[in-house]
Parts: sequence; C-alpha cells; structure tokens
Amino acid sequence: MNELMGPVPLPALDAVAPDIYRGYYGMPMFVIVPTPELEASKDFWIHGLGFIDLFSVPGQLVHLRRWAFQDVLLVPAEELAEPASMSVSFACVPSQIDDLRTRCEELRQGSTTEPRVMPWNSLELTITTPENTRVVMTAARPLDPDSAEAANLRAMGIDVP
Repeated sequence: MNELMGPVPLPALDAVAPDIYRGYYGMPMFVIVPTPELEASKDFWIHGLGFIDLFSVPGQLVHLRRWAFQDVLLVPAEELAEPASMSVSFACVPSQIDDLRTRCEELRQGSTTEPRVMPWNSLELTITTPENTRVVMTAARPLDPDSAEAANLRAMGIDVP
C-alpha cells in the first residue's frame, strides 16, 4: 500500500486546484463510458471538463484523467445511450465552476444546469456529455459553524466543529 493522499484541497473560496496527475497507479475507482463517437466525446471531456488524454488505443479506448483518482475510460458503443438516471461526481474548486460551465456551453449548448448550492454545503454544476453521461462537478464550500448550512448539516446528524 502506498501513502498517496487524495488531491482535494480543504474547502475555501480561494482553494487552488491541484495539477492534473499524469502518473500511473492501481485505480481504486473509475468510470467506463460507452460512446458511439469516441473522438467527439474525447473532445468534450478534454476541452469542456478539463480532462487529459492519459493514453488511447485508437478505436478501442480513451483513458481520461483530471486530478488523481478522477479516471474515465471512454469505450466504443453501437448507439447513443439514453440519458442516465445516475450521475458521476468529480471534485473541483469553486473558482472552476463558472469556467467549466462556459467551456461546456461553448462546445454543446444546453449541456449544463445553473450552479446550485446544495444542503451539504457544496456548489454543484451538472453537465450532460455528448454520450448522455450526467457529470456533477462539485466544489466544497467553506463552512461557517454559525450558518444555516451548518445547522442543516447538524440536522442531518453531521458533527460540525
């Protein structure tokens, strides 16, 4: 076992996103996304969502990565899947939300929702990718222990310092 710590910074409005992780590791979790258009999907994930092409096997696989432990495998599919009822979430920092939304909308108009503050104290942007994957970019927000958000968390049974 190695001692690699997760890349997600502590919640802060001025949190700095870590660099894209280009190393190789045993992936503890990854998402497989079937797509009838490998190149179109790859373009959206890279230019819209900020992933890199870690490596590709032409016509068979595109391994995308953002931060460490944010891995996506695009694989060929015969047809476009119906919009998913489930979603996959990736951590980001608050300052990335607007830029992600702008880039995704430039590539695919109508692909994003308005960012929303959630009861669990995150700012979230939902994006529907060209292959109908629902991606939620979630940014932790700093927590004021005297705020309504802290009261909501306490009401859910979460200890707030």
